[in-house]
Amino acid sequence: MRIFLAPMEGVVDHNIRALYSALGGIDMAVTEFVRVSNSHLPDAVFHRLCPEIDNPINTPVRVQLLGSEPAMLASHASRIAALGAIGIDLNFGCPAKTVNRSRGGACLLQEPELLHDIAYAVRQAVPHHIPVTAKMRLGFNAREGYIETAQALASGGIQELFVHGRSKVDGYKPPAYWGAIGEVREAIHIPVIANGEMWTPEDIAQCIRESGCSDIMLGRGLLARPDLAIAGKQHMNGEPYTFMPWQHILPKVWHYHQKTVAQCPPKYTGNRLKQWLMYLQRTYPEAKVFFEAVKRLRTATELQKVYDAYKAA
Repeated sequence: MRIFLAPMEGVVDHNIRALYSALGGIDMAVTEFVRVSNSHLPDAVFHRLCPEIDNPINTPVRVQLLGSEPAMLASHASRIAALGAIGIDLNFGCPAKTVNRSRGGACLLQEPELLHDIAYAVRQAVPHHIPVTAKMRLGFNAREGYIETAQALASGGIQELFVHGRSKVDGYKPPAYWGAIGEVREAIHIPVIANGEMWTPEDIAQCIRESGCSDIMLGRGLLARPDLAIAGKQHMNGEPYTFMPWQHILPKVWHYHQKTVAQCPPKYTGNRLKQWLMYLQRTYPEAKVFFEAVKRLRTATELQKVYDAYKAA
């Protein structure tokens, strides 16, 4: 079983990828999307979004593109491959209204012929040894048309398809429809990776049973349980696992904060830390206590003082 780290926009940056790579359990990661429109982006954009191109980590990282113009996406994919990216992923799953209004992400699920053309153009532009993959949802306005969508992408030449088990309208509201992912898997000839609503090892096992997929992608569940990927693999092997206690999680969270604090404008100091704590509250009551202590703080000095006191308590 392979486990992928989901490309959560504004959340899973290179710092998170490095942290989870060091922690273990993740076999592949995908970057946040690069929005491709009608102008050519400078190489610096790709190096900034995916520093792993120049400084690889233990986990391979694919670069994700978002857009609706086949030729422009193909041109950018070719350049990224030339820079040294190990894979290209196409985003047809983002449900954000701002993205969909600009003809990006999930709105393109309504145009299977265009999806085929994008997939084909990118596949032809990228050397054969570099995989081209895609991520989609189970439809836009409703859970419908997803078989046709998946077939369009597969016939366009993608080599793997990540399927989030909800439509755009479903957003992130439970449940995820893992059985529908299985319908997609049965309808196309390429590997399908299941994504959506896996918070526990038992969820992972149930998703695999219902979808028939051997590989999965984790997003929010992994942020709530940093070692969920390790636990999921051991559960599938019939081996017991004890989750990491909060006292082992907290230093990793703080290390992430220290890595990101310099990258944010002063008025947003600590926002990435607070964002991760929001996810961790789902499984660690201690995270809620810490979040309440820091949620109104705006300076690195204030945050450090609270952390030092919290750690010593």
